[in-house]
Amino acid sequence: MAMRLLSPSTPPPLFPNPGPKPPASAAAASSYFSLRLRRARAAAAAGVVAAGVPERDGGRFEGEAMGGAFDRGLAEIARKVPLFEPATDGELAAAAGERPLPINLELWLYRAKVHTRKFEFPEAEKLLDKCISFWPEDGRPYVALGKLYSKQSRFDKARAVYERGCQATQGENPYIWQCWAVLESKGGNIRRARELFDAATVADAKHIAAWHGWAILEIKQGNIKKARNLLGKALKYCGGNEYIYQTLALLEARAERFEQARTLFQQATRSNPKSCASWLAWAQVEMRAGNNTMARKLFEKAVQSSPKNRFSWHIWALFEANEGNIDRARKLLKIGHAVNPRDPVILQSLALLEYNYSSANVARVLFRKASQIDPRHQPVWIAWGWMEWKEGNVRTARTLYQRALSVNSTNECAARCLQAWGVLEQRAGNYTAARRLLRSSLSINSQSEVTWMTWAALEEEQGDPVRAEEIRNLYFQQRTEVVDDASWVMGFLDIIDPALDSVKKLLNLDQPSGPARQDIVKSTADPSSPTIRSSAAGEYSESSTTGGSDTSVLSSNDGKDKAEAAETPESTGFDLDGFIKKRLSLDPAELDAVLEGSDPRGVVSQRRKRRLPRKPLPLLPVP
Repeated sequence: MAMRLLSPSTPPPLFPNPGPKPPASAAAASSYFSLRLRRARAAAAAGVVAAGVPERDGGRFEGEAMGGAFDRGLAEIARKVPLFEPATDGELAAAAGERPLPINLELWLYRAKVHTRKFEFPEAEKLLDKCISFWPEDGRPYVALGKLYSKQSRFDKARAVYERGCQATQGENPYIWQCWAVLESKGGNIRRARELFDAATVADAKHIAAWHGWAILEIKQGNIKKARNLLGKALKYCGGNEYIYQTLALLEARAERFEQARTLFQQATRSNPKSCASWLAWAQVEMRAGNNTMARKLFEKAVQSSPKNRFSWHIWALFEANEGNIDRARKLLKIGHAVNPRDPVILQSLALLEYNYSSANVARVLFRKASQIDPRHQPVWIAWGWMEWKEGNVRTARTLYQRALSVNSTNECAARCLQAWGVLEQRAGNYTAARRLLRSSLSINSQSEVTWMTWAALEEEQGDPVRAEEIRNLYFQQRTEVVDDASWVMGFLDIIDPALDSVKKLLNLDQPSGPARQDIVKSTADPSSPTIRSSAAGEYSESSTTGGSDTSVLSSNDGKDKAEAAETPESTGFDLDGFIKKRLSLDPAELDAVLEGSDPRGVVSQRRKRRLPRKPLPLLPVP
């Protein structure tokens, strides 16, 4: 049977429920007319083929090929009547006040997801509203619409949608409760978030995301005992899950119970051998324990489980750089950039690596490329400004810090930027501006020990030890005691910029690396030395998975590491070149060409252009 195929751009047809049948006479007349119309078209086509001319000429049927006045008139009607194509949005059923077939719900949800990915929010919102109007008892449209509003920072509307969804589903949908709880948790309404997580677990005790999200909330609040209890309930009601095992393992590692942590990591990787996050978290635990050989093998497992995962290449490269394998680290970062050309963080780390071991000009090229890929990624501007400050380009550094603050002046990155800028002004002798910048940083993040100690060091430098002691006492009085660092316990479930916390070790800021970098670090007696570390990224704990203030995660200078110093990365038997050739279709000899030939303007997707409707920020001149 012949079938007319629609073009790929045409969405699949939507069919409403069958309505009442038309009268017999009308149906018979319509059937007779359709039959004659099909016969006329078939006769017209046969006549044209027999005459050896095209079937259509300018969209017109050759009616002269048919015999009889009636057939010619019918052919003229066939030419004017468009081909029948069914409605694509269920208009017929909606106009008739009927609910469309259930397949339309799936189609509309999928199309809303596609619109959301393309940042076409009004179209997605319209489809989701239509889904809710026809299927108010289904929880998926409420979840999707709430997340859509959250992406647009329309949190009040998101709360209203979640509340409406809970009422429509009679409180029996745990997904809506859990999404609402996450929204309140991000907004700082901890008490309300606990109530909503509790409601989600009551709605469905086997909803593991609710148990895990609640446990993470308690970990962030420092309630480790409560978090363990929640994770234990998750295992009891839901069975083994990689995320539960991974979080429990990280809690054990934080308490330095490494054997228990290894057992839990084994359970996590056994539950899902393709979980790159579990392999990476386990590798970092082994790094902390000083087992670098095991850590390297786990990194290899991570890239094999997910060859295109940017975090696996990134963290592995930082590990190799910390071990002194600079060429290996550079190669891993280039591979990560080749498979993730839209990731500015990898280019940022590569720029810092080149700055430390190559030249500032090479680093500038990479920083510029990273800023073109994502102009709203603040850490790139901060790291670039820090490098320019170290090179003595104070004016350029100020401009770059201003660029970072123009993106967002109230988040954690802004606090770090203000602290780094304060150090710059302190070194330049602008003490009044330095105090103002440090106070602005503390107004955003009052828990930053580095910023408080920097301010105290500034007052001591100005000959006011009494004021310095007052600042230290004020910090100890107002700081919040946390049993465990939340960023470490989160593992790789909440990763943003995994490189930033490790930049301090990557740049070897604790010791000079050569005569060209003698001015990077003063002696440990210099009161501003902790500030320099944080300006490089010593306090990027929230956007890291290794814990910002815990610099011992990557420190491996004990006797066990010295015994392993003679080991090379190749001794593990992992063929990196063969792996990227087979799994990623990359030629190791072409990695430099890929890096140099990549055009940042060519990798910016349409969705980023939609997300950034404003005029692109101009590029800064290279000093």
